Amino acid sequence: MESIVKYDSKPVLKDPILIEALPGIGNVGKIAGDFIADSLGAVKFASIFSMNFPPQVNPDQDCVVHMACNELWYAKAPNGQDIVFLRGNYQGSTPEGQFILAQDVMEIMMSYDVSKVITLGGYGTGQMVDEPHVYGALSRKELRDGLEELGVTFNPGEPQAGIIGAAGLLIGMSQINGIDGFCLMGETSGFFEDHKSAMAVVKVLTKIFGIEDVDLKELQDKSQKIDELTEQVKAANNEKPKLNELGYIG
Repeated sequence: MESIVKYDSKPVLKDPILIEALPGIGNVGKIAGDFIADSLGAVKFASIFSMNFPPQVNPDQDCVVHMACNELWYAKAPNGQDIVFLRGNYQGSTPEGQFILAQDVMEIMMSYDVSKVITLGGYGTGQMVDEPHVYGALSRKELRDGLEELGVTFNPGEPQAGIIGAAGLLIGMSQINGIDGFCLMGETSGFFEDHKSAMAVVKVLTKIFGIEDVDLKELQDKSQKIDELTEQVKAANNEKPKLNELGYIG
């Protein structure tokens, strides 16, 4: 293992599920994963430091510095399932660094007998989205039916550009190691932090883990702002003159 892992504690976990919640397109995965972790009262138990993160420290409100890192948090879902969340503000800064970090995370999780890997991310469309779908990708096709029942959409061969970063690599590594895994991607323009898309992903996760009493008001309020922004962008696009309406300039 190339990363340095500092443990705050070593919890006893039974067949935990890993949920990746790192920054990405529209920050959909990070927003959704952090929301579920906080809703379940997750507790940090480890920090992962790596030369593949930016070479910097970040001062907090007390001017105390903190190394760039990823963190592992654990919680128990209402259905009794142990969950480990991979959280942080960074991914590896190079393709090699991405691979090394994913490999190290899998090594840690396999020491806990991880039973499933769920990665979260955004499905970028490059255009405004009114009602975001949640798209899925799987480590094996037998997982599809159960997720479709929860409202996850599967498009053959999509996303065509692949699933980049931790969201893709951790699923690929779970597949190599014979561990079930799937990626949930909230449809998003990718132009800004998309809480509405994240809320769509959260709703799928609450069904998976039997979370019934989660308060979605914070996400709903921020989703309302996304709706307003979407309408503003649409209005601005409609006001742009079409090419055939422009006078000759030369």
